[in-house]
Amino acid sequence: MAQLKALIFDVDGTLAETERDGHRPAFNQAFADAGLDWHWSAERYGELLEVSGGKERIRAFVQQSQPNFVLPSDFTDLDAFIRHLHATKTSYYKQYAAAGKIPLRPGVERLLNEAKAKGVRLAIATTTTPANVQALLENTLGPNSLDWFEVIAAGDMVPHKKPAPDIFEYALAHLKLSPENCLAFEDTNNGLLSATQAGLKTIITVNDYTRQQDFSDATLVISDFGEPDAPFHLISGPAGTANYFDIALAQALCTA
Repeated sequence: MAQLKALIFDVDGTLAETERDGHRPAFNQAFADAGLDWHWSAERYGELLEVSGGKERIRAFVQQSQPNFVLPSDFTDLDAFIRHLHATKTSYYKQYAAAGKIPLRPGVERLLNEAKAKGVRLAIATTTTPANVQALLENTLGPNSLDWFEVIAAGDMVPHKKPAPDIFEYALAHLKLSPENCLAFEDTNNGLLSATQAGLKTIITVNDYTRQQDFSDATLVISDFGEPDAPFHLISGPAGTANYFDIALAQALCTA
Protein backbone atom coordinates (compact mmCIF):
# COMPACT_ATOMS: atom_id res chain seq x y z
CA MET A 1 0.00 0.00 0.00
CA ALA A 2 1.44 3.38 -1.07
CA GLN A 3 1.98 5.88 1.72
CA LEU A 4 1.37 9.54 0.98
CA LYS A 5 4.60 11.45 1.54
CA ALA A 6 4.38 14.62 -0.57
CA LEU A 7 2.04 16.97 -2.42
CA ILE A 8 3.34 18.63 -5.59
CA PHE A 9 1.51 21.78 -6.68
CA ASP A 10 1.27 23.71 -9.90
CA VAL A 11 0.97 27.45 -9.21
CA ASP A 12 -0.87 29.41 -11.89
CA GLY A 13 -4.58 28.65 -11.72
CA THR A 14 -4.07 26.00 -9.02
CA LEU A 15 -2.86 27.89 -5.96
CA ALA A 16 -4.36 31.19 -7.11
CA GLU A 17 -6.24 32.72 -10.04
CA THR A 18 -2.98 34.14 -11.27
CA GLU A 19 -3.82 33.96 -14.96
CA ARG A 20 -6.98 36.04 -14.63
CA ASP A 21 -5.89 38.42 -11.86
CA GLY A 22 -2.16 38.70 -12.47
CA HIS A 23 -0.57 37.50 -15.68
CA ARG A 24 -3.05 38.74 -18.31
CA PRO A 25 -3.24 42.33 -17.04
CA ALA A 26 0.54 42.34 -16.50
CA PHE A 27 1.15 41.23 -20.09
CA ASN A 28 -1.17 43.96 -21.37
CA GLN A 29 0.58 46.61 -19.31
CA ALA A 30 3.97 45.45 -20.59
CA PHE A 31 2.70 45.69 -24.16
CA ALA A 32 1.42 49.23 -23.53
CA ASP A 33 4.76 50.26 -22.01
CA ALA A 34 6.53 49.00 -25.13
CA GLY A 35 4.25 51.12 -27.34
CA LEU A 36 2.49 48.08 -28.81
CA ASP A 37 -1.20 48.07 -29.67
CA TRP A 38 -1.52 44.45 -28.53
CA HIS A 39 -4.22 43.64 -26.01
CA TRP A 40 -5.01 40.13 -24.86
CA SER A 41 -8.72 39.82 -24.11
CA ALA A 42 -9.88 37.19 -21.64
CA GLU A 43 -10.97 35.02 -24.57
CA ARG A 44 -7.70 35.41 -26.49
CA TYR A 45 -5.66 34.76 -23.39
CA GLY A 46 -7.62 31.58 -22.79
CA GLU A 47 -6.55 30.40 -26.24
CA LEU A 48 -2.93 31.34 -25.60
CA LEU A 49 -2.91 29.32 -22.39
CA GLU A 50 -2.66 26.26 -24.62
CA VAL A 51 1.01 27.30 -24.84
CA SER A 52 2.98 26.72 -21.63
CA GLY A 53 5.33 29.48 -20.50
CA GLY A 54 5.04 33.26 -20.74
CA LYS A 55 7.89 33.85 -23.18
CA GLU A 56 6.63 30.99 -25.32
CA ARG A 57 3.14 32.52 -25.23
CA ILE A 58 4.43 35.86 -26.57
CA ARG A 59 6.30 34.08 -29.37
CA ALA A 60 3.21 32.07 -30.32
CA PHE A 61 1.14 35.26 -30.44
CA VAL A 62 3.65 36.98 -32.73
CA GLN A 63 3.79 33.96 -35.04
CA GLN A 64 0.00 33.50 -35.14
CA SER A 65 -1.32 37.05 -35.09
CA GLN A 66 1.47 39.50 -35.97
CA PRO A 67 2.99 38.28 -39.26
CA ASN A 68 4.15 41.80 -40.18
CA PHE A 69 5.57 42.67 -36.77
CA VAL A 70 8.66 44.88 -36.94
CA LEU A 71 11.02 44.93 -33.99
CA PRO A 72 11.54 48.28 -32.22
CA SER A 73 14.69 50.01 -33.45
CA ASP A 74 16.66 49.32 -30.27
CA PHE A 75 16.23 45.54 -30.68
CA THR A 76 17.72 43.41 -33.44
CA ASP A 77 16.74 40.04 -31.98
CA LEU A 78 13.19 38.79 -31.34
CA ASP A 79 14.39 36.60 -28.47
CA ALA A 80 15.84 39.63 -26.69
CA PHE A 81 12.66 41.63 -27.23
CA ILE A 82 10.53 38.79 -25.85
CA ARG A 83 12.79 38.56 -22.80
CA HIS A 84 12.40 42.33 -22.31
CA LEU A 85 8.61 42.15 -22.54
CA HIS A 86 8.49 39.21 -20.17
CA ALA A 87 10.73 40.93 -17.62
CA THR A 88 8.47 44.01 -17.69
CA LYS A 89 5.42 41.80 -17.30
CA THR A 90 7.01 40.02 -14.31
CA SER A 91 7.64 43.39 -12.64
CA TYR A 92 3.94 44.30 -12.96
CA TYR A 93 2.88 40.85 -11.74
CA LYS A 94 4.98 41.30 -8.62
CA GLN A 95 3.36 44.71 -8.03
CA TYR A 96 -0.11 43.16 -8.29
CA ALA A 97 0.85 40.40 -5.85
CA ALA A 98 2.29 42.92 -3.37
CA ALA A 99 -0.94 44.93 -3.58
CA GLY A 100 -2.99 41.86 -2.62
CA LYS A 101 -4.68 41.61 -6.01
CA ILE A 102 -3.97 37.87 -6.46
CA PRO A 103 -5.64 35.93 -3.61
CA LEU A 104 -5.23 32.20 -3.05
CA ARG A 105 -8.00 29.90 -4.22
CA PRO A 106 -10.42 28.43 -1.65
CA GLY A 107 -8.90 25.82 0.63
CA VAL A 108 -5.28 26.30 -0.44
CA GLU A 109 -3.93 27.81 2.77
CA ARG A 110 -5.86 25.33 4.93
CA LEU A 111 -4.54 22.34 2.95
CA LEU A 112 -0.94 23.56 3.04
CA ASN A 113 -1.08 24.14 6.78
CA GLU A 114 -2.61 20.72 7.40
CA ALA A 115 0.07 19.06 5.28
CA LYS A 116 2.81 20.80 7.26
CA ALA A 117 1.20 19.85 10.57
CA LYS A 118 0.94 16.19 9.55
CA GLY A 119 4.42 15.86 8.13
CA VAL A 120 3.42 15.64 4.47
CA ARG A 121 6.15 17.24 2.38
CA LEU A 122 5.40 20.03 -0.09
CA ALA A 123 6.83 20.87 -3.51
CA ILE A 124 6.05 23.07 -6.49
CA ALA A 125 6.27 22.16 -10.18
CA THR A 126 5.37 25.08 -12.43
CA THR A 127 6.25 26.77 -15.71
CA THR A 128 6.06 30.23 -14.17
CA THR A 129 9.28 31.94 -13.09
CA PRO A 130 10.77 31.60 -9.59
CA ALA A 131 10.23 35.35 -9.13
CA ASN A 132 6.51 34.94 -9.73
CA VAL A 133 6.31 32.03 -7.30
CA GLN A 134 8.11 34.05 -4.63
CA ALA A 135 5.88 37.10 -5.16
CA LEU A 136 2.68 35.07 -4.86
CA LEU A 137 3.70 33.02 -1.82
CA GLU A 138 5.27 35.80 0.20
CA ASN A 139 2.31 38.13 -0.35
CA THR A 140 -0.36 35.54 0.46
CA LEU A 141 1.21 33.17 2.98
CA GLY A 142 3.91 35.34 4.54
CA PRO A 143 7.62 36.05 4.14
CA ASN A 144 8.74 32.60 5.29
CA SER A 145 6.36 30.59 3.13
CA LEU A 146 8.97 29.68 0.52
CA ASP A 147 10.52 27.52 3.22
CA TRP A 148 7.34 25.44 3.41
CA PHE A 149 8.29 23.85 0.09
CA GLU A 150 11.28 21.51 -0.05
CA VAL A 151 11.51 21.85 -3.82
CA ILE A 152 10.44 24.73 -6.03
CA ALA A 153 10.79 23.52 -9.61
CA ALA A 154 9.96 26.53 -11.76
CA GLY A 155 10.49 28.32 -15.03
CA ASP A 156 13.42 27.30 -17.18
CA MET A 157 14.99 24.77 -14.79
CA VAL A 158 14.23 21.95 -17.23
CA PRO A 159 14.65 21.64 -21.00
CA HIS A 160 10.97 21.15 -21.86
CA LYS A 161 7.91 22.76 -20.32
CA LYS A 162 4.51 21.19 -19.76
CA PRO A 163 2.99 19.03 -21.23
CA ALA A 164 6.41 17.36 -21.11
CA PRO A 165 6.96 15.58 -17.77
CA ASP A 166 10.34 17.24 -17.10
CA ILE A 167 9.29 19.63 -14.31
CA PHE A 168 7.52 16.92 -12.29
CA GLU A 169 10.41 14.52 -12.83
CA TYR A 170 12.74 17.25 -11.54
CA ALA A 171 10.60 17.69 -8.41
CA LEU A 172 10.44 13.94 -7.77
CA ALA A 173 14.19 13.55 -8.21
CA HIS A 174 14.93 16.33 -5.70
CA LEU A 175 12.37 15.00 -3.24
CA LYS A 176 13.95 11.56 -3.70
CA LEU A 177 10.47 10.03 -3.82
CA SER A 178 8.63 7.67 -6.13
CA PRO A 179 5.49 8.89 -7.91
CA GLU A 180 3.46 6.34 -5.94
CA ASN A 181 4.13 8.32 -2.76
CA CYS A 182 3.01 11.68 -4.13
CA LEU A 183 -0.01 13.47 -5.51
CA ALA A 184 0.10 16.25 -8.11
CA PHE A 185 -2.30 19.20 -8.24
CA GLU A 186 -3.05 20.93 -11.53
CA ASP A 187 -5.68 22.99 -13.33
CA THR A 188 -4.98 22.40 -17.04
CA ASN A 189 -4.84 19.53 -19.49
CA ASN A 190 -1.19 20.38 -20.24
CA GLY A 191 -0.43 20.12 -16.54
CA LEU A 192 -2.35 16.84 -16.29
CA LEU A 193 -0.37 15.39 -19.20
CA SER A 194 2.89 16.51 -17.61
CA ALA A 195 2.09 14.99 -14.22
CA THR A 196 0.64 11.72 -15.46
CA GLN A 197 3.57 11.17 -17.82
CA ALA A 198 5.75 11.45 -14.72
CA GLY A 199 3.66 8.68 -13.16
CA LEU A 200 1.73 10.88 -10.73
CA LYS A 201 -1.90 10.58 -9.73
CA THR A 202 -3.30 14.05 -10.37
CA ILE A 203 -6.05 16.13 -8.78
CA ILE A 204 -7.53 18.86 -10.96
CA THR A 205 -9.11 22.04 -9.63
CA VAL A 206 -10.79 23.68 -12.61
CA ASN A 207 -11.19 27.39 -13.30
CA ASP A 208 -12.96 29.53 -15.89
CA TYR A 209 -10.13 29.06 -18.40
CA THR A 210 -9.90 25.28 -18.09
CA ARG A 211 -13.22 23.79 -17.02
CA GLN A 212 -14.04 22.62 -20.58
CA GLN A 213 -10.74 20.78 -21.06
CA ASP A 214 -10.35 16.99 -21.12
CA PHE A 215 -9.51 15.70 -17.65
CA SER A 216 -10.52 12.08 -18.19
CA ASP A 217 -7.11 10.84 -16.97
CA ALA A 218 -7.28 12.75 -13.67
CA THR A 219 -7.73 10.91 -10.39
CA LEU A 220 -10.18 13.54 -9.13
CA VAL A 221 -11.67 16.69 -10.69
CA ILE A 222 -13.17 19.30 -8.36
CA SER A 223 -14.14 22.96 -8.52
CA ASP A 224 -11.58 23.97 -5.86
CA PHE A 225 -10.20 22.54 -2.62
CA GLY A 226 -13.22 23.76 -0.67
CA GLU A 227 -13.63 24.66 2.97
CA PRO A 228 -15.69 23.02 5.75
CA ASP A 229 -18.29 25.78 5.37
CA ALA A 230 -17.92 26.10 1.57
CA PRO A 231 -17.80 22.63 -0.03
CA PHE A 232 -16.16 21.89 -3.34
CA HIS A 233 -18.24 20.80 -6.32
CA LEU A 234 -17.32 17.25 -7.35
CA ILE A 235 -16.97 16.96 -11.12
CA SER A 236 -15.54 13.45 -11.43
CA GLY A 237 -13.66 10.87 -9.41
CA PRO A 238 -13.95 9.20 -6.00
CA ALA A 239 -14.30 11.74 -3.18
CA GLY A 240 -16.25 9.44 -0.86
CA THR A 241 -18.11 11.49 1.72
CA ALA A 242 -15.58 14.35 1.62
CA ASN A 243 -16.83 17.79 0.67
CA TYR A 244 -13.50 19.57 0.99
CA PHE A 245 -9.99 18.38 0.13
CA ASP A 246 -7.87 17.41 3.13
CA ILE A 247 -4.99 15.08 3.93
CA ALA A 248 -7.36 12.20 4.74
CA LEU A 249 -8.79 12.38 1.21
CA ALA A 250 -5.28 12.77 -0.23
CA GLN A 251 -4.14 9.59 1.54
CA ALA A 252 -7.23 7.70 0.39
CA LEU A 253 -6.56 8.69 -3.23
CA CYS A 254 -2.89 7.83 -2.95
CA THR A 255 -3.61 4.29 -1.72
CA ALA A 256 -6.60 3.59 -3.99
